Amino acid sequence: MALIFLSLGSNIQRQLHIGNALDSLAENFGDMIISSVYESVAVGFEGDSFYNLVVGIHSKMDINDIATLLKQIEDQNGRDRNAPRFGPRSLDIDILTVDDIAGELGGISLPRDEVLKNAFVLLPLAEVAGEQIHPLTGKSFAQHWQNYDHKKQKLWPVDFIWRGANLTQSD
Repeated sequence: MALIFLSLGSNIQRQLHIGNALDSLAENFGDMIISSVYESVAVGFEGDSFYNLVVGIHSKMDINDIATLLKQIEDQNGRDRNAPRFGPRSLDIDILTVDDIAGELGGISLPRDEVLKNAFVLLPLAEVAGEQIHPLTGKSFAQHWQNYDHKKQKLWPVDFIWRGANLTQSD
């Protein structure tokens, strides 16, 4: 079974869409590894802040079938496929890593380049998979977060209740 890490983000009805996505992922994949939820300013456009988190799932499904399912979950949550690339999102789910695969898998570039570029992806990934090694750099995600310019992007943990529990870790 492959260990797959996903990035989830929303800046439209954030609580609703992230909660719905988590429900759908739990229904389809069972137990999940879930990071804290972080709020971050929009990157690449002026807009409402996003909620972001990383979710780890285990699956035997083909990566293309998983990608199709993730698009369905996005669509069920009002994702506008005609919206500008950098703009508001009801729900965005991206495949970040699949085990330690580097390269193309089913037309998906792994690991996703956003992992090292965006704090809202790297911090929650380092939180739940800190010891995992980035297959291209040979460094752990925790090391990458430690070396990341923390002033580059603003983000902060927020309380997020899902199924009666606060997902966000307290210090």
